[in-house]
Amino acid sequence: MEKIRTVELFAGVGGFRLGLEQASERFQTVWANQWEPSTEDQWAFRCYAKHFGESHNHVCKDIAAIDKDKIPDHDLLVGGFPCQDYSIAKKGAKGIEGKKGVLWWQIDEILDKKRPLYVLLENVDRLIRSPAKQKGRDLSIILRCFYEKGYAAEWRVINAADYGQAQRRRRTFLLAYHNDTEIFKQFAEETCRYGVKRMHTHVMTDGVLAKAFPVSGHGRSYLDNWIDEFSYEDMASLSREQSVYFYNAGAMMNGRIYSVDVVPEIEHCIPIRDILQDGEIDSRYFIKEEDLPRWRYMKGAKNELRHRKDGSTYCFSEGVVAFPEPLDRPSRTMLTSESNVSRTSHVVVDPQTKKLRTLTPVECERLNGFPDGWTEGMPERMRYFTMGNALVVPLVSAIGKIINDIT
Repeated sequence: MEKIRTVELFAGVGGFRLGLEQASERFQTVWANQWEPSTEDQWAFRCYAKHFGESHNHVCKDIAAIDKDKIPDHDLLVGGFPCQDYSIAKKGAKGIEGKKGVLWWQIDEILDKKRPLYVLLENVDRLIRSPAKQKGRDLSIILRCFYEKGYAAEWRVINAADYGQAQRRRRTFLLAYHNDTEIFKQFAEETCRYGVKRMHTHVMTDGVLAKAFPVSGHGRSYLDNWIDEFSYEDMASLSREQSVYFYNAGAMMNGRIYSVDVVPEIEHCIPIRDILQDGEIDSRYFIKEEDLPRWRYMKGAKNELRHRKDGSTYCFSEGVVAFPEPLDRPSRTMLTSESNVSRTSHVVVDPQTKKLRTLTPVECERLNGFPDGWTEGMPERMRYFTMGNALVVPLVSAIGKIINDIT
């Protein structure tokens, strides 16, 4: 069978490539790009090159400085494009107009130059509601870009724990397919005939993401909206005026959008205890007795008066975080701050010693479905950081299997 030539953007430590190659040997990465701004040591790229080989087609360079015409022709474009500007953890997020949100336009330029048959992207769950003051604008812009270049698209917000993983990690997966593909042609013809009913069926059962991640039901409310040139003359008017409430699943065909909340068909959840390492754990991961008060404060509920730099005061409050983590359920979302003493870092009771400790780098790799030791060779803080940025590999494999079947 023919290879599915793949280009991987914002590759990190290679989660997309690893997941696709586990899905089928047909996926062949012909070009990859990874570059972390404002740092001399490109640890993620080093990790990528370590596992997939040194190659002139593995490029560690700002994507904005790369001539898109020189990127090899490909069938599938993938990438977990940087999400900081969409993240609820980033105060004052500006969405697609933010510093890293503008990287979408680098993807858009590649689409314009190369027109791959398929595009698979991953971002934070808040992408569908960004920005806060004009909900749905950013996803609408992305969908309009796809529409203008002859693509249909579908999206789902996936919680990895709902589909057999050990981490409650919610991410938006966005898949687009060009009008040269059979899935586009069939979807377009049936949507033209049956309208929004056919779009609903696509979201529920017939789409790629629906097949990869089955659902058991849906909510009563839905969105039926248009982003074509008859509704918005150009991208500027759409960016200025569009404000819609997107649900956790949806599809776009020929400028028409359908979106609805779907209920996952939940598989057996993996509890965090199942990914903990056996045997003796290095003492540096265990919490010292003198550090316990600090941990308890960070994890505890707060309602306290705080002072701003200008001398004014405000009331700060936040709820409690489980301390330690319940071992009988999937973990909370892992963040890039995992190596720090913070309320978001995971603390567990070690099964062997019954003492409190943090997760090891190997356990963080397991939470994202990477092989043990995938990030070995970089500083430990970077092992945590790259796993906090990574996607859950088995989710990519599930999507890759469906793409393989229809290609």
